[in-house]
Amino acid sequence: MSCKRLKPGGKLITIEINDELREFSHSYFCKAGVDSKIIQMTGKAQDIVPGLNQMFDLVYIDGDKREYIEYFKLIVDKVITGGFILADNVLWGEKVLEKTTKDPQTRGIIEFNEMIRKDKSIEKVILPVRDGIMLLRVV
Repeated sequence: MSCKRLKPGGKLITIEINDELREFSHSYFCKAGVDSKIIQMTGKAQDIVPGLNQMFDLVYIDGDKREYIEYFKLIVDKVITGGFILADNVLWGEKVLEKTTKDPQTRGIIEFNEMIRKDKSIEKVILPVRDGIMLLRVV
């Protein structure tokens, strides 16, 4: 999402576990002229998200696939009714079709997809672009 499209006073919050990427990312935020609208946080999402005392219009999940269920559970109650969650890599290069896989990343995506499929509190659709993006709407 372009920061130029944020509503007045809006902020974009990023969480990155790799502290070595902070300066790299910040340099591009500055080049784009949007650094004042972006709050960069470094650490594990599981440690940071519980302390975020605000509601979100849009959340983008892309991290350790073994932790997608945990990310979703941490954030879903912080998304406004009618707000969206985007989950990246939900088709995982078609690896999600390998139901008996022992690969922990693939298992994480398969289990996340199954949990979302059963969840009646959200509307969902998978966009089959590259590795798949799931669009979730909190109802």
